[in-house]
Amino acid sequence: MNDSPIRFNIPVPVGRELEYVAEAIHSGHISGDGPFTKKVAALLETKLGVPRVLLTTSGTHALDMMALLLEIQPGDEVILPSFTFVSTVNAFVLRGARPVFADIRPDTLNLDETQAEGLITPRTRAIVPVHYAGVGCEMDSLLETANRRGVRVVEDNAHGLFGKYKGKYLGTFGALAAQSFHETKNFTSGEGGALIINDPALVERAEILREKGTNRSRFFRGQVDKYTWVDIGSSYLPSDILAAFLYGQLEQREKIQSHRKRLWEFYYTALQDWAQAHEVQLPHVPAHMEQAYHMFYMLLPTLDLRQQLIAHLKERGILSVFHYLPLHLSEMGRRFGGREGDCPVTERVSDQLLRLPFHNALTQEEQEQVVEAIREFDF
Repeated sequence: MNDSPIRFNIPVPVGRELEYVAEAIHSGHISGDGPFTKKVAALLETKLGVPRVLLTTSGTHALDMMALLLEIQPGDEVILPSFTFVSTVNAFVLRGARPVFADIRPDTLNLDETQAEGLITPRTRAIVPVHYAGVGCEMDSLLETANRRGVRVVEDNAHGLFGKYKGKYLGTFGALAAQSFHETKNFTSGEGGALIINDPALVERAEILREKGTNRSRFFRGQVDKYTWVDIGSSYLPSDILAAFLYGQLEQREKIQSHRKRLWEFYYTALQDWAQAHEVQLPHVPAHMEQAYHMFYMLLPTLDLRQQLIAHLKERGILSVFHYLPLHLSEMGRRFGGREGDCPVTERVSDQLLRLPFHNALTQEEQEQVVEAIREFDF
């Protein structure tokens, strides 16, 4: 075993994060919507070219706000992939919606756009593409289907900040998009998220929902002389201390993304021959996509081989992990009618997928150790 184990993820400062945290503390404003919160929002609005970005306490809360803004009601249906994190579905189930689980493509592991049409019913309110591993879904097809059928598209872009589909940033296609800044993401504040608002008509209500159902934002802009309770809502504002850390990360976005690109390309190049010889599938990035370099995964031929490789790497001090279990086969998913065989690609991929160590502190020497250990695994 290595003297220093190679961890799956390590969140690290890469710029002025700690300096900014100290600045936030000494400023006397560490609650929500402080100076650094506004700086992060402005940076993302400018970079992405979107009307409004609202920082939230988590990507989960951004999704919750999304469901509120769509006015999801009991009995509504929402189409989303079974291969995603539970927050994607919980946001809508909490409002009484019935999730309709779609299968994924076998190449990108994204929602299979060819299934969307057949899953839409008169009760369908939204389609939720999840840009898995920071590689975009086929947005042209999904938007065409949704627009023709009168359904909204909202994106779960937790993996995909600064990734692109046909030259346009992920998270800027649907009416709304959710971002995550959890410690496992490319850019982190430990816990945190953001709601990207692409439909200007939703901006004012989003501000109200995020401010506990009050028109406080309008009050601070001088649009009303006092603020009061005008709608439902909750407290989705992160501390400005967290925003300060995140601002330091986003300032270094080119450095971070360049490093992650090198990591991804090293794995891909170094493992290609081994993967081909052992019928292991490496990530696929279509030519019209620019990925966000969020993770590196492999699909082993069987569940047993996947588990053996995880154990093999662990013996050598290397932590690798699997990923999502099929939501439609979970205890909750079965309550909504999920059955074996409903999403065969999801069921297969869930058994086969293995994620390798991939983070902003990972060195090439550590990657070389990972690759060497994988090449020792012969079957």
